[in-house]
Amino acid sequence: ANAAPWSFALKQAYLADFPPDSLWEVYGATELGVCTVLRPEDQLRKPGSCGTAAPGVEVALFDGHGRRITEPGIEGELHVRSGGVLLGYHGREDAFADLQLDDGWFGVGDIATMDDEGYFSIRDRKKDMVITGGVNVYPAMVEAALDEHPAVRDVAVIGIPSDEWGEAVHALVVLDTPVTEAELAAFAHERLAGYEVPRSFEFVTEIPRTASGKILKRELRRPWWEGRARRI
Repeated sequence: ANAAPWSFALKQAYLADFPPDSLWEVYGATELGVCTVLRPEDQLRKPGSCGTAAPGVEVALFDGHGRRITEPGIEGELHVRSGGVLLGYHGREDAFADLQLDDGWFGVGDIATMDDEGYFSIRDRKKDMVITGGVNVYPAMVEAALDEHPAVRDVAVIGIPSDEWGEAVHALVVLDTPVTEAELAAFAHERLAGYEVPRSFEFVTEIPRTASGKILKRELRRPWWEGRARRI
């Protein structure tokens, strides 16, 4: 698989039929190369993690003021420092400069946490974060929870306009078998904080993705935000 993480449920299904030592996971980006590695022995021990820093790579989290985060469990933007970082975008030097911090650290806008053993977990892309009632919600976490439901084949979560909350969490779901919105909401409540549970559901036949498998969140948000001041 490429471009998106496997859900924990999918990993469990894979390990039921294939050797445990065959399952590896890496996190990286075109601009950064391979950043972290989750080894086979950690797949079930560290659910949701993308592993520790890859050989020859330094990985760190920084807050919105460029200060390094060292405490476990605190969210920050993931940055790396290595010889494998892209030298730049051709003709777009300013855009590449936006990825840089001081001292050679580079990031692509992914929010993550680190545990007390140095294992990183990607929360979501900063640009995909939903701010509802002043609280940050990471769609990838909501998607992972809903993906565990046996009736769900595919799911995408976005923020849609809300007069009351600014944004509301909205889930687009592809089903294998029938299930109601109420049942999905109840399922989500068992796994997520109340503010993370989708306020609305939309049943669709397909989730639009790129050729590499990434969900086209911009395309999903566009009909909801057209004509508004907010950029999507």
